[in-house]
Amino acid sequence: MNDLSHVRAWVFDMDDTLYPRDQGLMSLVQARINAYVVEAVGLEPQEARVLQRQFLDEHGTTLAGLMANYTIDPEDFLHAVHDVPLDGVEPNPRLAERLKSLPGRCFVFTNGARDYAHRVLDRIGVADCFEGVFAIEDGDLTPKPAPSAFRRMIERFDFEPRSAAFFEDTPKNLEPAKALGMATVLIGDGHGKPLGDHIDRIAPDLLDFLNTLTFKDAA
Repeated sequence: MNDLSHVRAWVFDMDDTLYPRDQGLMSLVQARINAYVVEAVGLEPQEARVLQRQFLDEHGTTLAGLMANYTIDPEDFLHAVHDVPLDGVEPNPRLAERLKSLPGRCFVFTNGARDYAHRVLDRIGVADCFEGVFAIEDGDLTPKPAPSAFRRMIERFDFEPRSAAFFEDTPKNLEPAKALGMATVLIGDGHGKPLGDHIDRIAPDLLDFLNTLTFKDAA
């Protein structure tokens, strides 16, 4: 049982959170990112993959690392890496129904591009469940886990962090949320990364977790 009766702002990461990782969408995006790094930096594919992982660890996204170290066109990057087919992503009407039943407002907070995010949400069938989407462009390309990205997202959607919950598949992206007072839920196994006490709850599957929620104080 999970009592999150105090929550009135429900904030969700998108990729590998709103749909299961085994649907494979992020592997397609990662392949596009790797190909872009190969071309932009002039590395062999394996070296490019190592550099990409380094950028993810140090900067939050490959794009942020590239911008810090090379001259690239961020709009070109975002278009190139997110122009992937969505065939493997399955519509999830049960998730849509559950999201609509949550007490309060729902938002998406993603390091993905805006157009891509709307495509994915439409594909899942949950676009109309969310009051707003905060994509990488909305934070001037500053990604999670930068605290400034969280502050801008909260300001945009105008909610009190202590009455919010954040759902995310990347453990380090939950740290700023916890520091701000948000309840934190890790979806999945954390990709083998360290977990820590900034994670309040761990759930293998988002829909299964939402179905366990109780709202003792909810109207």
